[in-house]
Amino acid sequence: MSASRLRRVAVLVLEGAKPLDVGIPAQVFSTRASMPYEVRLCGAAPGLVTGGDGLSYHVAHGLDALTWADIVFIPGYRHPDRDDPPGAVVDALIAAHRRGARLAAISTGAFALAATGLLDGRRATTHWHYTRALMARHPRVQVDENVLFVDEGSVLTSAGAASGIDLCLHVLRGDLGVAASNHAARRLVAAPYRSGGQAQYVPRSVPEPHGERFADTRAWALHRLHEPLTLEILARQAAVSPRTFSRRFVEETGYTPMQWVMRARIDMARELLERSQRGVEQIAAEVGLGTGANLRLHFHRILGTTPTEYRRTFAQGE
Repeated sequence: MSASRLRRVAVLVLEGAKPLDVGIPAQVFSTRASMPYEVRLCGAAPGLVTGGDGLSYHVAHGLDALTWADIVFIPGYRHPDRDDPPGAVVDALIAAHRRGARLAAISTGAFALAATGLLDGRRATTHWHYTRALMARHPRVQVDENVLFVDEGSVLTSAGAASGIDLCLHVLRGDLGVAASNHAARRLVAAPYRSGGQAQYVPRSVPEPHGERFADTRAWALHRLHEPLTLEILARQAAVSPRTFSRRFVEETGYTPMQWVMRARIDMARELLERSQRGVEQIAAEVGLGTGANLRLHFHRILGTTPTEYRRTFAQGE
């Protein structure tokens, strides 16, 4: 893609669309100096679309926007398990995918995406309340009911509304790098990174804000990535046993404590590669990975590229 061209985002508003689902991609990818995107809201036809929760939307574009977009977001909508979207919508989504556009469903938008057949044989998710319905209506889709989002490359799906933010930040991180994603998260007052593998919810007898039990420990660790961090050290900080800490940490984040620490270190390295001229050896020491060889090993294992290639792609001013 030419660096001079804005990335094109279409938000497909279907009948019964949920307002938060529509608003998330429209706001995350809003055109501004730090966000080289152009967003168009569209529907099956231009004009008024009746939404859910007492709201309606006036969309300026019809399905022609799908022939223009680089990525198409499909927000969730009411009663997705009753009827498939109109045939013209399904055909337009298939055509957009064929010419190379990514298709990203938020919440129950996964039903519209599944109606295209493009999720057959692939992993996908949706709001936990509708996962069984998605399995029943589209049995060839490998529905994962315990994750926030799934990235299958050209097709992406996310769980309930708030996880749409996580999906959008994930897309942004892949397009522009971790610094841009963190900047957008700060603007949205959102968590800068929640893994796609994090559980949608954790059944428990005593209600507890999801993901918050060890939030202080994670914040503590993020300020000490350059220091030795072991399971025992983290559990001691959290004032629980290592076994309990490990089990509950996986439930809340989708990662073991040490996997999370490693990814936090790699993310810190990514931002240093983007924003500074520090060498790989210096960055490795600053993020707690010791040597450049160790950083390169884990960087390639997690991201599939080298620090040098990553810097060449995402360094500011290049």
